[in-house]
Amino acid sequence: MTMLPDPRRWWVLATVSSALLLIVIDMTVLYTALPRLTHDLHATASEKLWIINAYGLVISGLLLGMGPLGDRLGHRRLFLAGLVVFGLASLGAAFAPKPAVLIGARAALAVGAAMMMPATLSLIRLSFSDTRERALAIGIWASVASGGAALGPVVGGVLLEHFWWGSVFLINVPIVLLAIVATLWLVPARPGNPARRWDLVGSLQAMAGLMGLAYAVKELGKREPALGVAALAFAVGALALVVFARRQRRSDDPMIDLAIFRLPGFGAAVVAALVAAIALMGVELALTQRLQLVLGMSPLAAGLYLLPLPLAAFVAGPVAGRLLPVVGSRRLLTGSLLLAGLGVSVYAVLHTTPGTGSLAALVAAGLGVGAAFAAASSTIMDSAPPERAGMAASLEEVSIELGGAMGVTLMGSLLAAVYSRAFVVPAELGVPASVRDSLDEALMAAEYMPQAAAHAMVEAGRLAFDQAFMAVLIAAAAVLLVAGVTLLAAPFARFRRWERGSVTARC
Repeated sequence: MTMLPDPRRWWVLATVSSALLLIVIDMTVLYTALPRLTHDLHATASEKLWIINAYGLVISGLLLGMGPLGDRLGHRRLFLAGLVVFGLASLGAAFAPKPAVLIGARAALAVGAAMMMPATLSLIRLSFSDTRERALAIGIWASVASGGAALGPVVGGVLLEHFWWGSVFLINVPIVLLAIVATLWLVPARPGNPARRWDLVGSLQAMAGLMGLAYAVKELGKREPALGVAALAFAVGALALVVFARRQRRSDDPMIDLAIFRLPGFGAAVVAALVAAIALMGVELALTQRLQLVLGMSPLAAGLYLLPLPLAAFVAGPVAGRLLPVVGSRRLLTGSLLLAGLGVSVYAVLHTTPGTGSLAALVAAGLGVGAAFAAASSTIMDSAPPERAGMAASLEEVSIELGGAMGVTLMGSLLAAVYSRAFVVPAELGVPASVRDSLDEALMAAEYMPQAAAHAMVEAGRLAFDQAFMAVLIAAAAVLLVAGVTLLAAPFARFRRWERGSVTARC
């Protein structure tokens, strides 16, 4: 019997996409707010990175469990609960009085986002029965994911032009209320599978592992790292991930069924999404800081400078969704990563001379990232059977969120490490040691120094930051290009079934 299409399917797509836009914007909306937030809350360089990274790391750890939980309870029910948690956490973040409270609120935001994210993609997977329509819908979803993440600094810049930094969180609340009403009205309630197991312990193990490794990387990026602390954090994180992997192998109903990676193109699509997110988040974090701290742009001007990146990503998503059945998974994934890598490489060469060249480079990077997210998302979801929609959605979203967290952790630590080592200031100025940790702290210290000394220190800090920024661009371009070339050389058999249109493969 032919399944009739759900007449509400496009409204479902609009509803879940609006919630997804909130989630991904919150990944990057603080980028333009960081200088002002750091100043107002007197946050250290380490606290600044945790304010950014707590969100991505908690989401990454919980997403694996939230997909199966959605399969068990019903994705609409979990989506609504996530909206409520996200809205309440947004209120807490908006009025946080100190860095520790803001970090906690960001973690709570991540809990709500983790509840929603697998549901967004699963509801699309279940609402669109036609393969070509589903590819277009997932392409739109992916363009929201990539373009929204790139749009975050623009939204932050617009808000900070008129309001205080907490407004970047407070704006979530009315949108959450509208999304709750739309979900209750438009999204059909489908029963879950009570037999589906939810592994909270496994989720916490995964989150502990990721946070341990992130802490180790951040510690190594400090001016004077505590090697013993870094080694301990790495050991704890690695042990937690090993225990998690063993738990999954022994489980009768694991959060991650490793057999799903045998589906054609599935593993490569996960890696492509991970790499694209690492590059996007790392470059955006460094670029927004440079625009404001080195070039002296306002948050709004910095956001507008970045606008070509999200606009290109928004355009690329639906186009990639349409092209995927025609050109195939491997070709589109490979081409997307190489295009993004080329765009970042060209920008690294031209970023000191603003003009059409650097603008075109940002557009190319946005097109590549947007197309990579769309191709990866469609490949993952079309490969998975309906009863594993939650698991597949979780893995796809983990690749994006974990990639974002890794981008902030790795590129942020690289930025801090190179800055600290490149910062050279005459000893007779008597500057505090903390100015070597970040340019933010150097600028705050300069407020209390004599004018000539302050000017010399700030110029030294800006030169050091420019060297660190170039290191981030080179690293991001290398990651994208190496991934694209590696995927191009992968055995064709891994993609053959998917590219022939076999979207009914089973684990």
